[in-house]
Amino acid sequence: MAIDFCLGLTLLLSMWATAKCDIPNEAINMECHDRFFVIAVDLAFTGNKPHFEAVDESGVYAITKRSAAQCGYSIGVLPLLGHVELRASYFSCHTENKDDEVFTFNFNLVVANEGKIASYALNKTCSPSLPWSPREVTCEVNYMEVSVNSEVTCPSESKKEDWNAALKSAYTSATSDWQVMLHGGEEQVMPMNLSEAHKRGYSFDLTDSRLVLRAPYGQPESFSTEVNGVPVEAVHATLFSRQRWVVLMVDLVAACSMHEGSYNDSGYMMWDTPEVLHPLMTSQHEAQVKIGVNGELVEEPVAEERGYIVEKQNAIIQIRVPYNAEGAIRKSLVSGDLFEFYIFDLYLEQMLFGDDQMDTRLRAHRTLATPLLPRFLFSENRTVPEERVFTVYLGDVPEDVELAAVHLNGQKCKAPFTNESSLTITKVIQPNNNHGYTLKVSMFAPVIRQKFSKEDAAMQHTLEINYTLTVLPENEPFYHLASVMAFTDVSPPVFDAVCTESGISFKLDHRPFDYLWEITIDSDLLTPELAEQHGYIMSNDSNSLLLEVPLLSQGYHYEGFNLKGFIELIMCSTDGRMTVVADLALAIPNGGNPARTNLRDKYCGPKETDGSRALFSFALNSCGSTVKLGKEYVTYENEIFYSKKLRALKNPADPSSDIDRVTMQCTYPLSGLFRLFSVYKFESDKAGFGRIVHSAHSTEGLLSPTMEPTTVFQTPVFLKNFPKKGAKGQLQTKLNPFNSL
Repeated sequence: MAIDFCLGLTLLLSMWATAKCDIPNEAINMECHDRFFVIAVDLAFTGNKPHFEAVDESGVYAITKRSAAQCGYSIGVLPLLGHVELRASYFSCHTENKDDEVFTFNFNLVVANEGKIASYALNKTCSPSLPWSPREVTCEVNYMEVSVNSEVTCPSESKKEDWNAALKSAYTSATSDWQVMLHGGEEQVMPMNLSEAHKRGYSFDLTDSRLVLRAPYGQPESFSTEVNGVPVEAVHATLFSRQRWVVLMVDLVAACSMHEGSYNDSGYMMWDTPEVLHPLMTSQHEAQVKIGVNGELVEEPVAEERGYIVEKQNAIIQIRVPYNAEGAIRKSLVSGDLFEFYIFDLYLEQMLFGDDQMDTRLRAHRTLATPLLPRFLFSENRTVPEERVFTVYLGDVPEDVELAAVHLNGQKCKAPFTNESSLTITKVIQPNNNHGYTLKVSMFAPVIRQKFSKEDAAMQHTLEINYTLTVLPENEPFYHLASVMAFTDVSPPVFDAVCTESGISFKLDHRPFDYLWEITIDSDLLTPELAEQHGYIMSNDSNSLLLEVPLLSQGYHYEGFNLKGFIELIMCSTDGRMTVVADLALAIPNGGNPARTNLRDKYCGPKETDGSRALFSFALNSCGSTVKLGKEYVTYENEIFYSKKLRALKNPADPSSDIDRVTMQCTYPLSGLFRLFSVYKFESDKAGFGRIVHSAHSTEGLLSPTMEPTTVFQTPVFLKNFPKKGAKGQLQTKLNPFNSL
């Protein structure tokens, strides 16, 4: 009952696949090679547990691990390549063989997806591209196979026709007429028929022109030995058939190197095989060796270009392949740190030439692998300090590794990365299939650690980077650390100042580190309230600070005065100095020279004169100045004289003889003066109020000791072109100790 049920189900699946299921072309690849047929199906289509069935005219047969080795199939799931692969010998079971020249394969691919089973029919017809050699040996990953040509040379030419006739009769006889004796086991095995040998795991086939023997590795009747230190496994069977007076006997020998491969410090994967694997497989001439990858042999120039090396020493053929040679498959793996390993699907052909015309072609499939090799990523600091941006490159990232997250000074940025203005992460593709990542972070981003370094007189910026990367498709994480540091200049902010007829306009373009500095007017911190109090016009946004300072408003310091641009001016400084530009046109006689004028002290003359004006600058308590002290104010006064003698001779009855008397005053609030009477140094917290009085116009308004000013006593300034060395407004900056990080 169980057998009937299984066969019924298998047949149903086969009919369903043939009638209803078609596999997408992009998910499958089927190729005919010299000595085998291969099917590769995408794992994304098959899932993790696909299996194959062989189909022939007698039914459908599931391919199991045991039946695959006995029937000439090798199946492997190759996650590194992303597909499942089936290789089938041309002499495999259930394959339709026509004259050993045309082979037709029929398989079912059975996959389970979300609890549903689907079957897909796969068929292909192949013809070998090379003629068959007298003896063909295949060393697959899970079995050995040997086939020999039926046209065996007889020992005597005179009996050749009889020999061939007997051979033909034997080949056409029933399989049961053949007997087989297996050599090499621990116990001598008596001859058995082919059915009994099949039960023991052996497969014999008598084709149109060849005898075929196939056996899995590790059979009790096979024997293992070492040839010059290289392990070898062989199976030796003698087929014989009695036909009338002739007994036909054929030796079938398959021998394969069981060397597991090795790896040396020079970066080569190596595999060894003896030149002579078995006494019955000898060569009278030097053996020819070709190698390739993935079932394809390559010509010698191509092999040399790829770095494949074939060397012979002590009757041993050694194959060396660079670990990263073309055709190698690479995989990353996390074991604490990042490692990698390489796999190379070696395909080898060894030609042995005998004098008995029994040339042997041996083909071997072997998988070579490296041990776990450390894989080192590197980080490179590509920061240009002048750009104020950290630029760090993470390189040599394998293609199966992706960046998942970045911790910047402990703050996590998780993929997918949304590039902000202060942070960008860009993937960089390299020509060797590796890639890298460029990280850019503003040095003044909140995540950056900043502190002022007194030793370097600069701002120190530090960025600790922890890259979180994952190996695909397992998503195993590992970490790579990097640290970068940079110094930036923290010089005071620089204002652009433009002089206008009404004052000075200051502009400051903000820099990221300007917050470290305070801006003051004299000793007062510049704030919107201070600007409003002093009559400044201030606007401040994220880009720039604009400050309009009207001329003669509080905060100006005047230095480098000259006559250019001024008609009359008086300045009373906080450090006790009076600076005056006076028009003396009425104070000197016609033709008089302003340079001959002086103050009350005749030794105090002008600093600069022209045709009618003079510039005086002197300390308040010098040059004969007088002091008038009131209840709340103090006034310093002086005069400009051309000639005291000339003034004494003026005729009061003649108005034309009047000479202008020029008096200058500076008045300071007593509350703003410091140490006025205790030391000789004058110091006021505010500039004084000044006035120039010409007696020819009016003598009224001069301050008396008891008079309190109700307005600012400053002579108006008349400007033509503002002087290059005239009044200067100073915005002061100082490093704010509370803003140092």
